[in-house]
Amino acid sequence: MTDLGVTAKELDADDELGALRSRFVLDETIYLDGNSLGALPVTVADRIDDVVGREWGTLRVRAWHESGWWAAPERVGDRIAPLVGAAPGQVVVGDSTSVNLFKALVAAVRMAVDDKDAEGGPYEIVVDATAFPTDGYMAESVARMTGCLLRPMEPDRVPEALTDRTAAVLLNHVDYRTGQLHDLPLLTAAVHDAGAYVVWDLCHSAGVVPVGLDEYGVDLAVGCTYKYLNGGPGSPAYLYVRRGVQDRFDSPLPGWNSHAQPFGMTAGYEPAAGVSRGRVGTPDILSLLALEAAMEVWDGVPLDAVRAKSLALTDFFLACVAAYVPDGVVEPLTPAAHAERGSQVALLCADADRVMRRLIEAGVVGDVRSPDVLRFGFAPLYVSFADAERAARLLAQNLP
Repeated sequence: MTDLGVTAKELDADDELGALRSRFVLDETIYLDGNSLGALPVTVADRIDDVVGREWGTLRVRAWHESGWWAAPERVGDRIAPLVGAAPGQVVVGDSTSVNLFKALVAAVRMAVDDKDAEGGPYEIVVDATAFPTDGYMAESVARMTGCLLRPMEPDRVPEALTDRTAAVLLNHVDYRTGQLHDLPLLTAAVHDAGAYVVWDLCHSAGVVPVGLDEYGVDLAVGCTYKYLNGGPGSPAYLYVRRGVQDRFDSPLPGWNSHAQPFGMTAGYEPAAGVSRGRVGTPDILSLLALEAAMEVWDGVPLDAVRAKSLALTDFFLACVAAYVPDGVVEPLTPAAHAERGSQVALLCADADRVMRRLIEAGVVGDVRSPDVLRFGFAPLYVSFADAERAARLLAQNLP
């Protein structure tokens, strides 16, 4: 065993979160792709068996109320809320991240238009130029629909780009490609100083990075649940609407589920009170309740300990890569500074697709952003230091 192997064993022995691995279905594979799809929590299968066999199979339509199906979007939202720094009553679960982005961005523009002087030319939407492509697609569509100009901008340049015509700003908390963590407090304050509204995409930070939505006065936020929240493939996303703007949240998708009297079947639309106005259509109950069961893995888990382990894991992995891989063969893209790092490590590597195929065959699962980026996601609830050391060693053995 190498010295780093010994170190990994010692770190795992001292890991206060180490016992949480037993809450997941795992095998001998080193799974470092939780930033794409989280591992399966052990509680989910039995819960879904019960939902399908008893609730759907026996209660049938009565389960909407007798089993609490109707209230599930808000109930599960309240389970997610502590992981993003939100008080209860501000997170609702449903639809996809893309759909929630659309709702949030249109609502942000509508609020800004109500606030600002109509004179002075078109309003603007500033969008993170490094964002996941869907964010850009949605922002471009919203700009067309609302008559706004669209300004793609690197996140660190956003403060200098803001003007009195800026209506809304859409930002990613963690860069999906490099793992860079952006300064949410600073950027949120800058947007507010310009009289605009901010929408944060938390897909790559919720569950591994303290977010502080309430603390920093974020207006709106969205995120998926199938990555670090382990909700399962295609599990429903969530929408955060700060309590202070809920009565002004004007959804562009006013579905019957967000009506103040959804069973009144009236011709006119009256939005529900609170975050429920972020709902649209009938909830996807099977996926939603699988997510609810998955959230049980967070019971009793302090988020500060998760963040500390995340940083320790990524530090250790980078140290192992530096020790095992010859100089110049790979180059870390993920910032070294803790304040600028999410919970993944991205390595610039020639022929990244072939390298990752070799790694998967060797028992290490990460992923690739073509043509030359290897991504390794470190989910602190189930990834060990031994996993990190072995993954770095196998990476060195499978490079061209």
